[in-house]
Amino acid sequence: MPFLQDSIHKLEEGGGLRFVRFGLGVLVVLALAVGYDWRAYRNMSSQEAMDAAQVGRNLSQGKGFSTLYIRPFSMFLLKRHAQATGDTRPDPARIKGMHPDLANPPVYPLVLAGLMKTLPFEYVLPAKPKPFWNFGSKFWRYEPDFLITVFNQLVFVAATVLVFFLARRLFDPAVAVLSAVLMLTTEIFWRFSSSGLSTMLLLFFFVALIWVLALIEDEARAPRFGLMAQLTLAVLAGLLVGLGALTRYAYGWLIIPVLVFLFLFGGQRRVGLGLVTLVVFAALLFPWMARNYSLSGTPFGTAGYSILETSGLFPENRLLRSLEPDLSRLYLTPFWVKFMVNSRQILVQELPRLGGSWVTAFFLAGLLVPFRRPAITRLRYFLVASLFVLTVAQAFGRTQLSEDSPEINSENLLVLLLPMVLIYGVSFFFLLLDQLTFPLPLVRLLVIILFGVLTSLPMVFAFLPPRTVPVSYPPYYPPAIQTVAGWMKEKELAMSDIPWGVAWYGERQCVWLTLNAQKDFLAIHDYQKPISILYLTPATMDSRFLSQWVRAAEQSWGSFILESLVRKEVPPLFPLRKSPGGWLPEQLVLTDWERWSRPPQDDRK
Repeated sequence: MPFLQDSIHKLEEGGGLRFVRFGLGVLVVLALAVGYDWRAYRNMSSQEAMDAAQVGRNLSQGKGFSTLYIRPFSMFLLKRHAQATGDTRPDPARIKGMHPDLANPPVYPLVLAGLMKTLPFEYVLPAKPKPFWNFGSKFWRYEPDFLITVFNQLVFVAATVLVFFLARRLFDPAVAVLSAVLMLTTEIFWRFSSSGLSTMLLLFFFVALIWVLALIEDEARAPRFGLMAQLTLAVLAGLLVGLGALTRYAYGWLIIPVLVFLFLFGGQRRVGLGLVTLVVFAALLFPWMARNYSLSGTPFGTAGYSILETSGLFPENRLLRSLEPDLSRLYLTPFWVKFMVNSRQILVQELPRLGGSWVTAFFLAGLLVPFRRPAITRLRYFLVASLFVLTVAQAFGRTQLSEDSPEINSENLLVLLLPMVLIYGVSFFFLLLDQLTFPLPLVRLLVIILFGVLTSLPMVFAFLPPRTVPVSYPPYYPPAIQTVAGWMKEKELAMSDIPWGVAWYGERQCVWLTLNAQKDFLAIHDYQKPISILYLTPATMDSRFLSQWVRAAEQSWGSFILESLVRKEVPPLFPLRKSPGGWLPEQLVLTDWERWSRPPQDDRK
């Protein structure tokens, strides 16, 4: 009994209660993650996620920054640059070997490569069903997708910890606790964590950047650690913006509000701190930009042309699927129209419901309230400046990816600001709460709990029926993709409307469906590298009949499919004429010979 009494006394008086609270917090977060992954997890459904994952796998296998997902526009850039530099290699488009990746920044694929080196990733689906990964005898979860999800969720939890301590530094423990709770129960963050995108890593970089700026501002107002500390913080600020830009190029525009913040609130050494930050930022980006330029003649590869996509010049995804795009006739009107249309959509639809909750309303209303502490006010200035810059960047950089998945996509930059929006929104909520008089402290606590529950309702509904089906079909069904890929040798080439899926799940080189079903297809098949398999999924087969098939240009894939359905055979000059009988009606597979009867040996690693 004395031992038990001493233990209880130590818990209450000796700080042991802090460890109990920490342990309970860890258990709650773990239970939340397990519950979400059990009820609402889905395999990857984003082409950017699959693209980054397969590049990461190539890195982990020692194949360098190469890709199995080949964009016709990437072939065009490589070929054009080879001609401009006098390169006479027989394969200027670089598709007979490993195709260099010109779309992805390097940081996230590198992180995934390290993860794949560390954990036992099983890319090929097992012949026998396994518990958890299968539902009975049916495919359910793809193990590599799930492992990447768990990693992103760990990064998300780490970002939440940073948010808690940042809110406690700026405001008080009550604001810190509620901000962290609301962040953990914000459903959009969990959807991003399970999407396979790099958003969680960027979120961590952004919250860490806010921490660094807060420390710089504090040191400028009340110097305590001297010049070296300020220079170190400036280097960290440049590193965090640079690493973010090498994770997602559009993030690099944050260097503008960072430099403005340093020049305004950096104290007597403001100019030096700004220059150090800018030099570190540029030094990080320069080697990668030089690599891209040496390959394609452009500093950002295909990503640098995103401003042209979904504009009047190149609607939808026509640019990336073009073998010979006309880039000589560019004028300003389509860019201005694109910016106006997209910025209106952001301001009317996306900004008011940022994060899927109404805490954004508290943040926007709180902009009218002054704060006594300079640090809070100045960081809010930075947040508003970042909101403006990222809105402009998102409006100009919006592509078909945002149309295909309006909220969960790599072009959603505003979601990175949500942690700070939560902190300032919660602080304004407590400011309003302090104006009210409650008969009992318990009533105040109930109001706070009610606020948290109402804000977290989207997360609550994620746990309620019906249960989310993990399979992202249509159009991605890994067993079907791996079956088709298994009919090919490692160095053979396929063409598909989901080449990122074939590259990730099937681990085979695949070119995106060209704009033209005859001329462009044969330009690759006859003159660059034979195409062994054409694989069409519901992404094409379930297209709009009138606008995408009947009214499409002559020799389009819609016309190709219609002709094949009416005549019950492919057009006469098309080289791929064999199709397996009894296949899924939503999918069309054409091969050069009956590969399913004697498929090539599966040489995937």
